[in-house]
Amino acid sequence: MTQSAGHLIVRQLEAHGVRRVYSVPGESFLDVLDGLHDSPVSTVVCRQEGGAGFMALAEGRLTGIPGIAMVTRGPGAANAMIAVHTAWQDATPLVLFVGLIPVADRGRDAFQEFSLEGWFSTTAKRVVVLDDEHRAAETVAEAMQLAVSGRPGPVVIGLPEDVLVRATDAGAVPPRALATAVPPPAAMEELAGRLAAAARPLIIAGGDGWGDAGGRLAQWAAEAQIPVAADWRAYDVVPHSSPAWAGWLGYGRADTLAARLDEADLLVFIGSGRSDVLSDGYTKGFNAPTVLVLPDPDAATHSGRIDQHLAVPPSSFVNALPDAAEVRGSRGGWMDALAEDQRRFATPRPDNSPGVDLGIAFSVLEDRLPADKVVTYGAGNATIWGHRYLTHHGAGSLIGPRNGAMGLAVPAAVAAALIEPGRQVVAVCGDGDFLMNAQELAVAAAHGAAPLVIVVDNGIYGTIVQHQRKHYPERPSGTSMVNPDFADWIRSFGGHGERVETAAEFGPALERALSSGRLALLHLVTDSETMPPGTANAPEELAGLASAGLGADAGNSLARSGEGRR
Repeated sequence: MTQSAGHLIVRQLEAHGVRRVYSVPGESFLDVLDGLHDSPVSTVVCRQEGGAGFMALAEGRLTGIPGIAMVTRGPGAANAMIAVHTAWQDATPLVLFVGLIPVADRGRDAFQEFSLEGWFSTTAKRVVVLDDEHRAAETVAEAMQLAVSGRPGPVVIGLPEDVLVRATDAGAVPPRALATAVPPPAAMEELAGRLAAAARPLIIAGGDGWGDAGGRLAQWAAEAQIPVAADWRAYDVVPHSSPAWAGWLGYGRADTLAARLDEADLLVFIGSGRSDVLSDGYTKGFNAPTVLVLPDPDAATHSGRIDQHLAVPPSSFVNALPDAAEVRGSRGGWMDALAEDQRRFATPRPDNSPGVDLGIAFSVLEDRLPADKVVTYGAGNATIWGHRYLTHHGAGSLIGPRNGAMGLAVPAAVAAALIEPGRQVVAVCGDGDFLMNAQELAVAAAHGAAPLVIVVDNGIYGTIVQHQRKHYPERPSGTSMVNPDFADWIRSFGGHGERVETAAEFGPALERALSSGRLALLHLVTDSETMPPGTANAPEELAGLASAGLGADAGNSLARSGEGRR
């Protein structure tokens, strides 16, 4: 059957089981949009290319199938760059289609002309331009495979508008099979010996694509008496109800857990490596023998010592684990001690701060939300209460930018609500983060999606202010904001919105928002002095931790390091 290259691209996406594409339309790829007109693939029309890219990233993280974003050339591609960079650093599968100028116009500084490879080659697994209409299906199939193989990540495909309308007799091709890597028995025997000999082993799990392997890992680890911690914003890898759960590393983590990195006599990283965020800027966890379970043979995301590297995905590794009794050893309550540290750290307590006390509010949120909730995060201090106090019980329940990109919470929540309409989706973001991509709530309204958005409003870029106060005290500069009434704004979309100014108001407002059955937003007004639990403005928190024997610095990593662009 003869068809255009643009239509063939759509047929190939159908062959891969793609259910949605996230797009800001452009005249450069009209033929693809025409192919989507009669396709079972739903076109989610977004309001800004960065939002479209973040929605596609959420799709890839929740489904395991590369998320698909479609944008136009020049300015559209520039806006989408943030999602590509996030997918690259977070190792999340994503395929970005970018409409391009006609082939004959290249090199003439044509309208919106730019270098696709020049822009994306350092932050994508591959950048390719479709110059042969007959290879349209093959190019898409290659991109879909590459995005999920080895270390997952983004692939960028350029679509010259004149090539898209050319006719071809080629048809869709079968999706390429992924190689299934399994750990060699000899390697697992070596690992079993290391685990049995270790008195203080620690597993650190992270990355995407776990499925039910995280639950099985947690069960095995509890039987083997080995604590399991999670990488930054990968807290849904293992159930928090597991007796092996030891908490999370990265910004805002408990100092007790960070100290354990240096106390451990064996570190086993699964699905992620020893990164700068996890290791407090390459200062923790470099002394112990290290086993790395990471499908990337280059181990690009890992720094420092590697004593054994198994280049396999987490699921294959978990399937091959030795009998727990064989590696249990004598560990003197090591796992129980880490689990108790985490329980103490994650127990909500009041912040005693002006406005909405977030320690109280997030305790109420944890009690009220269902266990299978999906939580999405932006970047910045406002997310730390959620990280610390909200629990997860299975993979695919958390989406957050591990690279610290602002503006992900809202579009990720919109996508999650479309992907999982039966689950409660909650976005947690600060006021600065919220307005980065708040326009994508129009997409939720258009599709009848009903995520709940929690906006913490302290009128400042909180993380940056925290650094300013430390390095440039009494000299605030360039970090204050003036905000609208976000509750009024969400009501203009037909959603449920409430402005909340005290902790006492939060519980009833939350009940009304959840029972509304609509897109909902709670605008939590706090004070500019409010900082995450464990920092200098929470003396009772510090005193409580000190009296528990944890030290006055517990939970204070944000005072030493920041999350980047907030």
